Amino acid sequence: MIQKFRYRFIGISTAALFLVLLTVIGSIIGISMYQAKQQVNNVLVILSQNDGQINSQINTRNVKKRFGPTFNRESLYQYRYFSVSFDKNGNQTSLDDSHIVSISRETIMDLGRQVYNGKKEKGTIRSVMSNYAYKVTEKDGKTTIVFLDESVIMESTDNIMKLGTFLGAISLMLFTLVLIAFSKRAIKPIILADKRQKEFITNAGHELKTPLSIIKANTELQEMMNGKSEWTTSNEQQVDRLTHLINNLISLARMEERPKITLTTVNASEILERATDSFKSIIVQEKKSFKVKIMPGLKIKADENNFYELCNILLDNANKYCDDEGVITASLTSDKRQKKVILSIGNTYTDGEKADYSKFFERFYRNDKSHNSKKKGFGIGLSMAQKLTASFKEKLNVHYNDDRIFFSVSFKPVKKAG
Repeated sequence: MIQKFRYRFIGISTAALFLVLLTVIGSIIGISMYQAKQQVNNVLVILSQNDGQINSQINTRNVKKRFGPTFNRESLYQYRYFSVSFDKNGNQTSLDDSHIVSISRETIMDLGRQVYNGKKEKGTIRSVMSNYAYKVTEKDGKTTIVFLDESVIMESTDNIMKLGTFLGAISLMLFTLVLIAFSKRAIKPIILADKRQKEFITNAGHELKTPLSIIKANTELQEMMNGKSEWTTSNEQQVDRLTHLINNLISLARMEERPKITLTTVNASEILERATDSFKSIIVQEKKSFKVKIMPGLKIKADENNFYELCNILLDNANKYCDDEGVITASLTSDKRQKKVILSIGNTYTDGEKADYSKFFERFYRNDKSHNSKKKGFGIGLSMAQKLTASFKEKLNVHYNDDRIFFSVSFKPVKKAG
């Protein structure tokens, strides 16, 4: 259980770091993309305002407004751009490719015609060589389209994306390794607290048994001297009740302390038959019907003592919560394809439709919320049954159907050799 908690701790911490890294990297990339798009837009505006040129005649004050106080005039000459102009009749009047060498004039003419016919004021168009952002300006019956090669501007953003992804992956790997190395130390207080809790239950249980034995002995002595009374009978019942609770708590604590059990091949049919035989007289005595259906020779992987205890707990629970003069059923069968061995124990329970089955396996849970029921028990039997089932690497299920509640476990059968 502690090992599972450790893995969960590592998983949750790693997932949390991954989300933080993802958020940080996403924010950096988002900011970088926004700045790159703003830079592209600013350059296009400046080109449009200066007839598709960046030269010594450019208005420096206007450029500073666009790029901010850190503007460096020389940095304007790093961009690669070209322009195409059309008259009002759609005829090409000029083409300037003096600031780019990676694209032919024919391609420039083709791109210009596509944008002119597209009737969009600005956007991005894809060519074989690169992506080009463009802006359309109309002035004095002349349409000028300026194109800007985005590759220079977007290169830094792409580098940031690659670097961020690489650093994020490395950081995540390093954090996971460090977390694995230090996880034992991180959850050590939890391990100690869990161990002390189990030790407390076991030690307290043994300490409580002695005074309970003395109280019971004194009560029996009083009955021998003065005869039985409702008070002595009540004392004996409560002592037995507390003794049973202590034994269950100690069993639960030992079950959790115990290392993984070794599963062996057991004859589930014989074990369940032995358990049902021990309950027959009790059930009949309480005027309830008991229907048993056990297919012979069914074998599973389990621990014999634990499987017998599981059967006893489920039978005791069925008898305890069965309606007066109701029916208790116990069955061990195989499905048609013989791929499952199904243990099912049920009882009539007319109030079961209102029950909260999600809480049935919680310790000390009782369907009667006041715990003032005439039915004996503390609500830890099913919790024990669930842990026993988990030790077989199986799952205990509960369902309600036709005024009956059923607890069932599916096992993989051990087939006969040959």
